[in-house]
Amino acid sequence: MSPEDPELSGGKLKILIVHNHYQIPGGEDTVVANEKRLLEQNGHEVILYTRDNSEINTMGLAGKLLLPFRSIYNHRSARDVKRIIRDERIDIVHVHNTLNLISPSVYYAAVKSGVPVIQTIHNFRFVCPSAVLYRDGHLCEDCVRMGLGRAVRHGCYRNSRAQTLILVISALLHRATGILGKINYICLTEFNRDRLLTVNRKKQVIDPSRVWVKPNFSFFEQGGALPSEDSATQPYFIYVGRLDELKGIRTLFEAWRLMGADAPRLVVCGKGPLEEWCGQQARSLNIEMKGFVEHSEARRLIAQSDALLLPTLWYEGFPMTIAEAFSVGTPVICTDLGNAGSIVREGETGWKFPVGDAQGLADTVRKCGGARGLLRQTVRREYERKYAPEANYRILEEIYTEVCHADRSAGSQHR
Repeated sequence: MSPEDPELSGGKLKILIVHNHYQIPGGEDTVVANEKRLLEQNGHEVILYTRDNSEINTMGLAGKLLLPFRSIYNHRSARDVKRIIRDERIDIVHVHNTLNLISPSVYYAAVKSGVPVIQTIHNFRFVCPSAVLYRDGHLCEDCVRMGLGRAVRHGCYRNSRAQTLILVISALLHRATGILGKINYICLTEFNRDRLLTVNRKKQVIDPSRVWVKPNFSFFEQGGALPSEDSATQPYFIYVGRLDELKGIRTLFEAWRLMGADAPRLVVCGKGPLEEWCGQQARSLNIEMKGFVEHSEARRLIAQSDALLLPTLWYEGFPMTIAEAFSVGTPVICTDLGNAGSIVREGETGWKFPVGDAQGLADTVRKCGGARGLLRQTVRREYERKYAPEANYRILEEIYTEVCHADRSAGSQHR
């Protein structure tokens, strides 16, 4: 960095955010939008470089045949990022997702341009091709213990050995080039950080001093005040998310079946592969299926519920619904597992139950019913301390400053 760089002169950084959208929108897209807005509100100029996997649907035969190679290294994405860095005089590149079209080529482009790179770790793809550390109905860390070849054997990515092989080749190639040791990382929890660093099991691939922890955050729109204790005409619990096996939907519905006539009202918001099954089961249970709801409506429903339910069967990345619930003072009931289990504090910001244990969930719901008012202020304080925009920006600003100083100290050759 030169003396006139904004970061060194007390000005604001110019940031390039890089993100590859999946064909189905998800939490990562929300995080990207939130961080862009947060940075701009604090005076930074943000350039957004995105590609969308829906492009694949419009590709011709040649494009689709070349896609596996381009997912390993995409020359177009590398050229685009180099051009933006040069023309816009970018100070830092912040990457969120590179699969499938952007590819890790952007790391090389940024490093060659002399600009520090940060990769936010939203899932476990750096150590697991399927990104979830879950297989055949159970948690799985075979790739961590025995190598990525295990994933190919089981066809872990989209149940395809061929597609899994491409991801494994990409991971091994980029580990071998040393590029992963030259970039920086933001993990969303300490649990995520520990899992990421399992990549160093045999030799150091990622420099632990370059790995930071910063949770996701949620904006609390002042237009919507916190609900009063009697704002809901009928007490209810709520689930907001995808309706699939990994999310523990069957455990959730079984818990309501076990409670029988004593089961409180449950509101379920979301769509997914188990949507039809959920609709059939809900007819005989005290469950209301809302389908897809807009973000503002979901937040309103969460705000007026007794608790948000998260019966997930896997480690999760960082469930944005937890930050959303905390922002409106709503406690969370979740499994005592992975990231969700590490975020929720028993009896303070919510309650936990054993993973996959429908009876345990039923007992927890009975125990905490009506107790939401006792935790409201504790939950809200947790949000303000960790997950509010102001607190989150302070952490992000510190990370950016440290990364830029480290880059300057290393004597970047291209600035």
